Amino acid sequence: MEAKAIAKYVRMSPIKLKPVADLVRGKDVNEALTILKFTPGKGAEIVEKVVQSALANADVKEMDTDNLYVAEVYANQGPTMKRWRAGSQGRASIILKRSSHVGVTLKEKEVK
Repeated sequence: MEAKAIAKYVRMSPIKLKPVADLVRGKDVNEALTILKFTPGKGAEIVEKVVQSALANADVKEMDTDNLYVAEVYANQGPTMKRWRAGSQGRASIILKRSSHVGVTLKEKEVK
């Protein structure tokens, strides 16, 4: 069984979120939450929130929460808002405000 959680339209660039997602991929859930708690930056807070949501979903599905690991983590690009700013010599400069979709999948470890 698996438990998933997705945060869509997060107002942060996926370039800032992907290194944080790489930190916790494949780790035990408790270890991943500890890593995210002590990682500086807003990206860690967002990924931590999604991991906690997936953990709550696993609890609702009556999975063994002590035996879970982070199977998948992704931070894909969402829609980009385009804004304009006055540039030199009467021109307009574009500002790209990027967003992301962050997803986490938790699975139970195989008991041998």
